[in-house]
Order: sequence, then C-alpha cells, then structure tokens
Amino acid sequence: MKKIDKLVLRSFLGPFVLTLCIVVFIFLMRLISQYLNELVGKDIDFINYVKLLTYFSLITIPIALPLAVLLSSLMTFGNLGEFFELTAIKSAGISTWRAMRSVMVVVMCITLFSFWYNNEVAPWANLKGYSLLYDIKTAKATLNIKEGIFYNDLPGYNIKVDKKFPAPNERSLKGLVIYRHPTNDYNAGNREVILADSGLMYTIHDKAYLVFELYNGNQYSESAQSGGAYSSADNRQFTRSHFGHYKMVVSLESFGLKRTDETQFQYHEYMKDAVELRRVADSLKKEYKKSREGLFTQSKQYFSYAFRAETLPKQTAPKYGKWVDSLLKKKPIVSPSEKEQIVATALNQAQNVKSYAESNKTYISEKGKAWYRYDLEMHHKYTQAVSCFVMFLLGAPLGAIIKKGGFGIPVLVSVLFFILSYVLTLQGDKWAKDGLVLVPIGAWFSNAILLVVGFYFADRAMKDSRLFDKDIYVIWLEKIKKKWNNGAVLKKWRKGKTIYSN
Repeated sequence: MKKIDKLVLRSFLGPFVLTLCIVVFIFLMRLISQYLNELVGKDIDFINYVKLLTYFSLITIPIALPLAVLLSSLMTFGNLGEFFELTAIKSAGISTWRAMRSVMVVVMCITLFSFWYNNEVAPWANLKGYSLLYDIKTAKATLNIKEGIFYNDLPGYNIKVDKKFPAPNERSLKGLVIYRHPTNDYNAGNREVILADSGLMYTIHDKAYLVFELYNGNQYSESAQSGGAYSSADNRQFTRSHFGHYKMVVSLESFGLKRTDETQFQYHEYMKDAVELRRVADSLKKEYKKSREGLFTQSKQYFSYAFRAETLPKQTAPKYGKWVDSLLKKKPIVSPSEKEQIVATALNQAQNVKSYAESNKTYISEKGKAWYRYDLEMHHKYTQAVSCFVMFLLGAPLGAIIKKGGFGIPVLVSVLFFILSYVLTLQGDKWAKDGLVLVPIGAWFSNAILLVVGFYFADRAMKDSRLFDKDIYVIWLEKIKKKWNNGAVLKKWRKGKTIYSN
C-alpha cells in the first residue's frame, strides 16, 4: 500500500466510525422519543431495557451505514481539498480517481458487509427487538395508587386512598375504600365493599404479591340466597362485619414483563432473509394469479340462465347482434306475477354477483399488496447495501469540489442528500406497493436517481469544476446583466433611428 492510500484511508476511517456511532445514537434517540410514554413507568428490569437498546442499535446499522459513508467521504475529501493536499496530489500527476481508489475498495467491502448484515443479522435483530418492544408496551405500569383517585389496574379491585404518608412511611395509608368484584363476571357489579380508617401496603415474595393490612374498618357484602338470582332484590342478602385488623393479599401476576412466543412475529417480512422473502413472494404471486384467473369461472355459480338452441336460426348466431334486440322487443309471453318473480330473481342474482365481485376485488387487492410488500423487502436487502456505494459516489466528488471539511458544510450537504434519498425511497415504495410500477423499478428508484447525480458530480470533480464557488455565479450574473443592458441600449438606438428617418 502506497503512502497516498494510507493518507486517504487514515482520513476516512476515523470520521466513518465516529459518524456511524453518532447516526446510530440519533436513531436510538428517535426510538426512545417515539415510545417514551410506553417505555417508562413499567416494572421492567434494567437488563431488558439494555437488551432493547442493543437490538435496535443493531437494527439501525443498515440505515446508518449509507449516511456514515456519505458524511465521512465528504469530510475526507473536503479536508484534503481545504488543506491543499488534494491539489498537491494532482500536481504530482495523480488523478482524483486514483486518490479515491483505496476508499472505494473499502466502501465496496462495506457494501458486501451491509448485504450480509441485512440478510443474516437484521432479521434476527428485528425479531428480538420488536418482540421485546411489544412485550414492554403491553406490560402494565408500575403499581401507583394516587390520593383521591380510584385505581383499577388490579384485576378484581377498585381502590381509593384519601392520604398517603410521605417517606419514610410511604406505605402507610389513610381512608381506604376498596371495591372487590369477581373477575369472571364483570356484569355482576361490585358485590363487596371494604372501608378502613388506615392501613399498610407492601409487597412480598419478590414483588409477586401485594399485601394490604387494614385497621378499624367495615366490610359490606351482597350475596344471593340458594336458588335466587342477583337480578331480584327479594333474593339478595346483605351482610356487614366489623374488623380491627384485616389482611388482604392480592396477586401481582398481571404486572411485570411477560414474554410472548417469538414465533408469532416470524410471519412479518422484516424477520426473513432474502431466500425466505423470495419463497413467500413467489407463493403469494401464484395465489394472486390463480385468484384472478379463477374469478370469472367461480362467478358463474352466482347466476343462471335458460337458453334454447332451437329458437335460433340454423345458421350460427353471432355473439353480438340485432337478434338480441329483436328478442327483447317481442311481446311478453308471461303473466305479470311471473314477470315480477323473474325480475326479482334477476335482481337478486345481480346483487349476489356484485357482492361476490366486490369481496373478491378486496381479497385480490390485498393478496397483491402482500406480494408486492414481500418482494419489495427482498429487493431492499440489495438496495440498502448498494446505497453505500452510491453515497460514496456522491460524497467523495462533492468533497473534492466543495473543499470544506469538518462538521459544518459536510453535515448540511449529507443531511440534504439523505433526506432526498429517504423521500425517493418512500415514493418508489409507495408506487411499488400500489402496483403503479414494477417492484424492481420502485425499489431501485432512489439509487438510480442518486447514481446519475453521483456520476455527474464525479465528472465535475475530474475536470476540477468550480461548481460551488460563489465567484463563478457572480461573474455569470454580471455577464447576463451586461448583455441585457447592451440589448436594451441597442433597441433604444434602433428605435431612435427609426423615428429620425421618418
């Protein structure tokens, strides 16, 4: 490896690792802000939160790689241009492409790594991350009974506390009202009420059970006599009992994290590799085509018709012709009641056919969208990898043209092109999912557009174009203004000459 390659690689690898970490951190902050209300306040171990952040860090790497390549390429060649190192390289007879060669080889390796990562690691990380996120979102919040408000997250209980004493006696309660009702019959209402002047609240057996120790209270209950019904007031029996100390134990089984079987999430396209996506897409494609081809044949069972061949002339009747109109113009040979029955039958069959057609249209449309979705995700395994190389073709020539390093202009330019790439990807995906374009066209739409732009910037960089220099555009505007003024003066002179001659 020559010294020039070492110089360029040393300038590239440092910003690449740094920007990759920054981009992953930004995407993690976006995740936390999106699900903040559903992640906090849950009785979840710290280890599970660490696992969640780890999984989503792995998920965001394929998205962060293209942006990191773009930003680091811009910074690398921008720094080389700003400190005239790129100028010295060119003065030694070395072309810009030769200076970019070592970085291009590294970016090709990153592209291959990105495809392997998308195909092998990303499906596993998606399965682990999204299943854990679902379990955390569906987990109940930590037991938090507030003063003066009924708390009903405990199955079978509604609890209100008038006063909670502050630390160190935060478990001490005053003025408790507890409604206890059976969990298997919510329509029966509250059949048991407990009132207590004070009490203690604490958990036992590693927070598996919640204990209420109640003092100086009354218990009111309602029960039905044998053979009676709760709907009849005559068969109800009310009881009241006083207690000085009463201990009530409640299970906290519904709280905490309950892990769902991960196989329930494996149907999603994000959890599959390219081979599985291709197999599912081909299967959905066959079902889609089979449903469309069998639609007309299956629709015949929803209507019937009578046809007598002897009523036609001996020659072959045309498929469409005036003979149909002549039959319709004939006088009816059926009674009015039979005519009403025929019309009602025809209307019923037409409605059945319409309903069948609408339901099958929805079914076929959803089947087609599922096919497009799986096929699109299969193509994205390749497009996300290739986008790393496309971003390099954008970043390296732009850095050589702009000649500005650091985190100023390169960050701005990188964000603009990343937003453009994101918008083009969303637009292509939408066209592909709606069936407006072929899936490969929609999937590769963004890369194709940006690749053309990248080759244009590369051509400008090879020719030492001053594309982003302010002086070029100032001189260009001055020339246009001068031509405009010369044209106006010429027109004025011609107009004066015409008046003088007349």
